[in-house]
Amino acid sequence: MLAFSPYISSFIDQIIVSIPYFKPELTLIVTFIGTILASLFIDKHWKHTSFVITLIGLLLSGCYLVGQGLSKVEMAGFFDMIQVDAFATSARLIILLSTMLICVFIQQRRQAHGRPLGDLYSVLLTATLGLNLLTMSSNWLMIFIAVETVSISSYIMVGYFSSTKVQSEAALKYVLFGSICAAVMLYGLSLLYGFTGNLNFDAPSHIAGLMEAPQIMISIALLFLLTGIGFKLSFFPFHVWSPDVYQGAPTVITTYLATVPKIAVVVLLSKILSAWLNVSFYFSDFLTYVIIAIAIATMLIGNLAALRQQDAKRMMAYSSIGHTGILLMAVLVYQNNESNVLLFYLSIYALMNIAVFIFIDALEASLGNTSIESYRGLGKQHPLLFTSFSIVLIALVGLPPTAGFVGKLLVFSKVFEQYQNFQSFGLLALLLVGALTSVISLFYYFKIPLNAFLRDNTGSPAVKFNMILLCIGILCTVAMLILGIFPDLLLSAF
Repeated sequence: MLAFSPYISSFIDQIIVSIPYFKPELTLIVTFIGTILASLFIDKHWKHTSFVITLIGLLLSGCYLVGQGLSKVEMAGFFDMIQVDAFATSARLIILLSTMLICVFIQQRRQAHGRPLGDLYSVLLTATLGLNLLTMSSNWLMIFIAVETVSISSYIMVGYFSSTKVQSEAALKYVLFGSICAAVMLYGLSLLYGFTGNLNFDAPSHIAGLMEAPQIMISIALLFLLTGIGFKLSFFPFHVWSPDVYQGAPTVITTYLATVPKIAVVVLLSKILSAWLNVSFYFSDFLTYVIIAIAIATMLIGNLAALRQQDAKRMMAYSSIGHTGILLMAVLVYQNNESNVLLFYLSIYALMNIAVFIFIDALEASLGNTSIESYRGLGKQHPLLFTSFSIVLIALVGLPPTAGFVGKLLVFSKVFEQYQNFQSFGLLALLLVGALTSVISLFYYFKIPLNAFLRDNTGSPAVKFNMILLCIGILCTVAMLILGIFPDLLLSAF
């Protein structure tokens, strides 16, 4: 204690100076405390209190983020453990807006869950805080804490509504697999710290330490690191939890898992690759080839497995795995200096998945299941819903005139440009597999409109929809069409 006494004053000064950069996250912390108090004392008098507090907190946090974005000043705080820049600010805005949609989704489906929602909003805010830290930090210790904050929050959300054996089994699989991946990642981080003596992955001393370390040990450490990242992104071979958890969890929780955490982890991976791939040394090429191999395997496994699925949520789980390969492709070719395209793709990815799961949930609420076969003939009874559903699926395939087409076109064209510059066989293989799997995805996505519009109704019950959720899904669909025709509306904003 005496050894640190002379530095206590400077530590406190550094914390005080850093607090203004941390206002959006401090707002989330205050909101978290507010939702806990509301769930304990006020929700029993007015059941919407926690929801209103959560929404207000997210809005205030978003206002602070807009202020940071308008200032256009890059800042570092808390002993350089967090770095606030335009990339991180835009990513956090996407996370907040997506989380707000998820909150509305939860609130509108509150009667189906049968449990108090105040605790769930608290957990959701905790996860959002962890995701924000992931987008800002370049410090391995902070990154691991943020990853575990998000993971533990996700475990709770999946298990919170467990009422059947299948749901409990899905939650248990998620926890066990996530715990193992976290332990392996932590071991990899300890190796990186041992070799470099520095916890900031973009620090010159950290990169110099990687250059001097034994190549085989660095390779092992990087593979262990990708274990934790792979679990959150659900890329091959760490994808095995996704289908069971997506199918077993309530649809609103599945929506969250499929979209929001991936945004933060993709931004983190982009920052790591930006710092390391520009270094002309062994681990740079090694990491590039590993990412290419993982992306190819992920796209093939996700899309081929989706062909055999007859359950809409399970099909979307494999679809999400396949899209992770596209996200890895985007991360590989678009670094910080061209982050607007990556942010554009993440935005439309969130819109597409939220819309799809809203439509799936609307049908599940009336039909009692998520079987694609149960959609037979419903397109004629509910043309607006299934037309919107079909447009979103077209966007997921990557066909015009949707924003999904623009996103894939920008990614594929950049990969082709990189291939022309470097003549890398890996990039050519990545491009060909990406195009091939996009064609394959047509065959499973179009099962839904095929059943809805081209097959006869076999006595399905009348379907009643939550109009607020249906309007959100339709608005997301309209946004994808508008951004497909005028992509600069969003690209220029980033």
